[in-house]
Amino acid sequence: MEVKNSLPSTTSALVAYDEDGHVKRTGNLWSAVAHIITAVIGSGVLSLAWSTAQLGWIGGPLVVLFFAIVIYVSSSLLSDFYRTSDSGKRNYSYMDAVRVNLGKRMTWLAGFLRFLILYGTSCAYVLTTGNSLRAIMGANCYHKEGHQARCAYVGNIYMMMFGIVQIVMSFIPDLHNMVWVSVFAAVMSFAYSFIGLGLGLAKVIENGRIMGSITGIPATNTANKLWLVFQALGDIAFAYPYALLLLEIQDTLKSTPPENQTMKKASMIAIIVTTFFYLSCGCLGYGAFGNGTPGNILTGFGFYESYWLVAFANSCIILHLVGGYQMYSQPIYTTADRWYSRRFHESDFANKSYIIKLPLIPGYELNPFRLCFRTVYVISTIGIAILFPYFNQVLGVLGAINFWPLTIYFPVEIYLQQRQIGAWTKQWILLRMFSFVCFNVTLVCLVGSIQGIISQKF
Repeated sequence: MEVKNSLPSTTSALVAYDEDGHVKRTGNLWSAVAHIITAVIGSGVLSLAWSTAQLGWIGGPLVVLFFAIVIYVSSSLLSDFYRTSDSGKRNYSYMDAVRVNLGKRMTWLAGFLRFLILYGTSCAYVLTTGNSLRAIMGANCYHKEGHQARCAYVGNIYMMMFGIVQIVMSFIPDLHNMVWVSVFAAVMSFAYSFIGLGLGLAKVIENGRIMGSITGIPATNTANKLWLVFQALGDIAFAYPYALLLLEIQDTLKSTPPENQTMKKASMIAIIVTTFFYLSCGCLGYGAFGNGTPGNILTGFGFYESYWLVAFANSCIILHLVGGYQMYSQPIYTTADRWYSRRFHESDFANKSYIIKLPLIPGYELNPFRLCFRTVYVISTIGIAILFPYFNQVLGVLGAINFWPLTIYFPVEIYLQQRQIGAWTKQWILLRMFSFVCFNVTLVCLVGSIQGIISQKF
């Protein structure tokens, strides 16, 4: 075992560097699309049929399109913030862009909300994985014992198994080393999305008609219907959550052509693809089950046969979320690494790496701080997922917190600041109205989802 300083050497003749001293970025349009799809198509897609069922045949598709348009506008604004307009200096993360343009106080607020969402999404992915593993066991049980059998499984042990995998995956140093993970996860997301589409279509054909109504699933009273509609809005908002990672993804791109141009194209392609899947999964799922649409289209057992296909789809979900979890955890890991290294710059615990060499495996640089922090982080997400096992409600809360503050408010404020747009000009009024409408959407999403958690918990 060898020991070396964890900071990269800048004298190596074998490594090329960009103008900022970082290792040369080699990402392109398609690697960015893979990263975005890995970040976007996650557990959110599984709740879209239920959300469409709450909103009805008109409201459901319109809300999905509304969020798609809003996210593209937001991503276009964010991609222009990667380089500071006057100096051209890179902003490596969302936090850097906020700090440079809005100051330290707003950076603390944005940082708190951002890490809350990243952490919450990691917890949601643990919960989703547990549900999918239970669904695999249930699919085999129902096939062997019959559809009326009591095939109940506790998901806690499966979440812990997922956590062990994530502790190992957390040894990946950073996002730049994750292209292969994102490509694989993107392929898995397409696989289970297509399976969901196919199963929904087969169920519609089996029923001989498209189920559902214009107003969606009826509720016992108007208040309950509003709560469910608000919660559905939050679930759909959660389905487009990659604004938090956009600048980190953009930081993997090579400089030619300009990073913002490549990122805008990647965002357009990824949003078109994901929106097509979202509309298809949401509408076919609702059309297949109508008022009986489950909260999770592939784990709610609306489908029993072909059981092996349901099991395979859930396996694809799990494999996708292995990469998706890392996409949302890596920014937290990187921030913790940099903070601890700066705070304790003379500490070997933070700044020394140990080269571990095992037979048939390339040498790996193991840093003690990374090992401890990332292990504790993964364990904590498992604990939260076990404590709050409410799939649709948790997604709604996370979608609400993410949507207006981080996806809309800060990008709009940075844009107004960078472009020096005067108050009460036409552009200023349009952007403020845009932000205000999205704020109200977030408010109702948050209220509905919190009410759902309270009603489930108590």
